[in-house]
Amino acid sequence: MSIDGPEQAALRESVRDLLSKHSDPAAVRKAITSERGYDRQLWSMLCEQIGVAALAIPEEYDGVGAGLAEVHVVQEELGRTLTPSPMLGSAILGAQALLLSGDTDACARLLPGVAAGESTLALCWAGPRGWGKYGVEASGTSLTGTASYVLDGAVADTLLVATESGLFEVDAATDGVSRRRVPTMDPTRSLSEVTFEGATGRRVNGPADLMDTVRTTALIALSAEQVGAAAAALEHTVEYAKSRKQFGRAIGSFQALKHRMADMYALVETARSMSYAAVRSRTPEDAAIAKVYCSEALQSVAAETVQLHGGIAITWEHDAQLYFKRAHGSAQLFGRPREFLPSLAKAAGL
Repeated sequence: MSIDGPEQAALRESVRDLLSKHSDPAAVRKAITSERGYDRQLWSMLCEQIGVAALAIPEEYDGVGAGLAEVHVVQEELGRTLTPSPMLGSAILGAQALLLSGDTDACARLLPGVAAGESTLALCWAGPRGWGKYGVEASGTSLTGTASYVLDGAVADTLLVATESGLFEVDAATDGVSRRRVPTMDPTRSLSEVTFEGATGRRVNGPADLMDTVRTTALIALSAEQVGAAAAALEHTVEYAKSRKQFGRAIGSFQALKHRMADMYALVETARSMSYAAVRSRTPEDAAIAKVYCSEALQSVAAETVQLHGGIAITWEHDAQLYFKRAHGSAQLFGRPREFLPSLAKAAGL
């Protein structure tokens, strides 16, 4: 199964070429230690030269008006290089929350800047214990509480706050808002804690099930990133197995290691099929299946990458440990895999 037509293939080639020049391992490590947690210049190039932030935004809001397949391609390529960027948090989650709200005024004010890469959004959603319960409560337009695990929340220009009462727009500089970047297992993903102490928000119109739909899109986009990371980890392992010699021969020539790399390949391709199926159907069930399978596949592939590289893989200087941390960090994002199993069993009639 594939989602790559001629246009998607050209997009993939453009993104991969730009990232190969400007997001090598050294650049990624430099970006994660920066104040923003990502390379702002690289993000500008991705937006200006390729238009990645504009892909899923309609033309009426200065976007490209493409679909989830194109977003998937970009997410795969960003996952391959572990490139930190506002793509997932702003151009996908934030933009989709606004579009799904149907609030044309909010979309017209906020989305053109997002599409151009000039401003970013952060969706404040999860409570301290995860995405099952909102962290912020609304009383009228007054917001109180703490949103956890906010993607790029410490540096976003506009905060979109999900509550039981609906969605609110808050300027990040508003009184009563405090933000801090928190330590994470995965240094390539910037997460923040955003606290509201009576901050005033502007209500954004939207359906009651808005966040359920946003979560479906989030899971699909995340699975694409996981597929890209797993594919890259496999490629690095194969290349290492070709060059590393033991007992006078490349270790990749040993049958036992061939079997393990073949198993890794099977996991990567199956995960890709699961993710592509979710792109095509866009159903909550397929999105959850992609989340569960791609999370577990990436964790398995990353673990084998560390094992097959040997002791060097767990050193800070080697990139294998970054893929391992991405695997375990992304598995927790938007809900742990096991949280989706009861609903999937129920949908299957089990």
